[in-house]
Amino acid sequence: MERAARRSATLLFGTATAAYVVDRISKIWAEHSLMSGPVDVIPGLFTLRFTTNSGGAFSFGTSAPWFFATATVVVSSVIVVTAFRRRRPVHAVALGLVLGGALGNLTDRLIRGPGLGGNVVDFIDLHYWPVFNLADTAIVIGAVALGLSSFHPADRPAGGPGDRPSGSPAAPDAAGNEAGDGP
Repeated sequence: MERAARRSATLLFGTATAAYVVDRISKIWAEHSLMSGPVDVIPGLFTLRFTTNSGGAFSFGTSAPWFFATATVVVSSVIVVTAFRRRRPVHAVALGLVLGGALGNLTDRLIRGPGLGGNVVDFIDLHYWPVFNLADTAIVIGAVALGLSSFHPADRPAGGPGDRPSGSPAAPDAAGNEAGDGP
């Protein structure tokens, strides 16, 4: 296995582990510290409030916990299977965030109910958005980072506009003519 691929996998799994551990610790803290009532950090804007949900990120889809558990297993499996591919560091970190967050919420589903139907602990309440947790945050940040990094020139398919540095000669066509040359 090439060194760059090992480095990418180490970064991916290290990020996933950090995201998972921080999520688990924060949920254990929330369950033990917030059961007596919410804590207003910034009144009317930011409250720490213990709650649970059976849906996906930000409490969406509460009637189909099996769907989110299945999607989590599939996405996590794909990330793990492809982890040892060479990739840019931003991609490794982003995929690690998605994996760690997904596994954090999947752990809740496993330990907080029968099968994969358990509820996920949420505790971050911004008052204008459904209550969420650090796993949800990691997933969203990872997905946004993947999306934004897709605009990086190194991630564009070959043959597209802007492939050639300015001033470099054009690639010849099938007849051996460079762009702009006649037959």
